[in-house]
Amino acid sequence: RLARTLELETVVLPHIVAEKRPADAAGWKAIGKRLGEHATALEGSGLKLAWHNHDFEYRTLADGSRPIDHLLAGAGVRFEPDIGWIVRAGADPKAEIARYAAKVAAFHVKDVAAPGVTAEDGWTDVGVGTIDWKGLWPTIAATGCDLLVLEHDNPADWRRFAEASYRFVAALAGRKG
Repeated sequence: RLARTLELETVVLPHIVAEKRPADAAGWKAIGKRLGEHATALEGSGLKLAWHNHDFEYRTLADGSRPIDHLLAGAGVRFEPDIGWIVRAGADPKAEIARYAAKVAAFHVKDVAAPGVTAEDGWTDVGVGTIDWKGLWPTIAATGCDLLVLEHDNPADWRRFAEASYRFVAALAGRKG
């Protein structure tokens, strides 16, 4: 009901605290199954369900699988890839986005600071960090998703982050910033 009151189109689930994360594939598959059930229920109300990743979903489990693959397995489960966390996990954002292109509901556009930089928890303005946005942009655009959420987990100056990041992404998209 709250999602409808707020006029949302997509309900995004953002995280599982460390203490509640499964240790094996069976546990992640069970969560993925529940996500699929919730996605189906939400579809009946005209809503979509999406998962927002962090780095832990990309750690390989004992059976060789990854939690992210189990979480996104359900047909109705969409994906809100956080590009910064994908990079921090050591995964290839281009490959991850291409793999789940049909499921993308929104992008979290977040940049990673240079190695060794600890200010602002190692995040930075979009376009200033280590992510090759120009190389990644065609993959992002190919999904057809036009919802980009510019994010920084701990900016020292939120206005600087928002303005600089917006200008960079607008230019990347061929729009005036």
